Amino acid sequence: MPRCTITSFRFGPTDGVSVVARMWADALAGMGFDVDWVAGGVEPGWDDPRPVSLVPGLGIEADPDADGAGPDPDRVAEALTDADLVVVENLCTIPLNLPAARAVADALRGRPAILHHHDPPWQRERFAHVAELPPDDPAWRHVTINDLTRRQMADRGIVATTIHNGFRTDPPAGDRSRTRAALGLGDDDRLVVHPVRAIPRKAVDRGIALAEVLDATYWLPGPAEDGYGPELARLLAVARCPVVRHRAPSRADLYAAADLVAFPSTWEGFGNPPIEAALALRPVAVGPYPVADELRALGFRWFDADEAEAIAGWLDSNADERERWLAEERRVAVEHLSFERMASRLESLLDEAGWLP
Repeated sequence: MPRCTITSFRFGPTDGVSVVARMWADALAGMGFDVDWVAGGVEPGWDDPRPVSLVPGLGIEADPDADGAGPDPDRVAEALTDADLVVVENLCTIPLNLPAARAVADALRGRPAILHHHDPPWQRERFAHVAELPPDDPAWRHVTINDLTRRQMADRGIVATTIHNGFRTDPPAGDRSRTRAALGLGDDDRLVVHPVRAIPRKAVDRGIALAEVLDATYWLPGPAEDGYGPELARLLAVARCPVVRHRAPSRADLYAAADLVAFPSTWEGFGNPPIEAALALRPVAVGPYPVADELRALGFRWFDADEAEAIAGWLDSNADERERWLAEERRVAVEHLSFERMASRLESLLDEAGWLP
């Protein structure tokens, strides 16, 4: 059976890149590949049964521009040498460890590989000076998760294919009552869930402001990263609404407990939570990131994150009307962003490249 190795800085249970990578792994396994993982590390809760090889120095570096850091190139080449196909998840896209990106690119020259791009450097102000990513090679295929990035890559001379993220359209039902009870909430208490890591572009301040206007509890289950801890502590200390910081028992429980899902981000490469919320029949308030407009064009009718009064009116509206609204949101997600649709597009790409088993 041919082997496909998927590699990235790290893999974890809730990180967006990891969630998408796991979907790709399932799709590739369904096509006949024996899938394994190569990474700098795995986070607590990563429970994928497929084998994972850890390469020191391949993870996210504190100083991504530091010369001399990163993995031993020979170790990288050895970890990837037996793969018939390699999928590189964002490691050669976002400059969080340039020596690692160079080592992986060098190991894959002339070999079948898909570079799966989530966050190219020019889309982040702090990385805009990095011009060497993404690398290119005639043997490779490039895949973006949105059309905006595909067009931007074309402007830079790299041909890519857009494959939107795919989702299981029948997610497990969470336990609303038990989850809310664990948070100290009653049936009539309003809950706004912000299902993200706490970093600047996730706009925690706007999520709190929305909960304040809605007279709701604000639940932020993710950890602070990228040095955002002090600012997060300040925002939570002055919040004029109850705040919950517990981790969710499961993704399904998180959405089941919510009355509204807040996603007020200023930038996202895709944004999985609004789609997950649609499949869980929960309303969403979405921020002004550009790719949200691309997704809205599929038919989603998400609220803008600053439409607090309109959201309050909707939450207080007739239950039958709300159910019809949410059923239509779910229909759009199922039609356009299913796991099956994603897998079909990936299979077509592999067929065109001559890489199917």
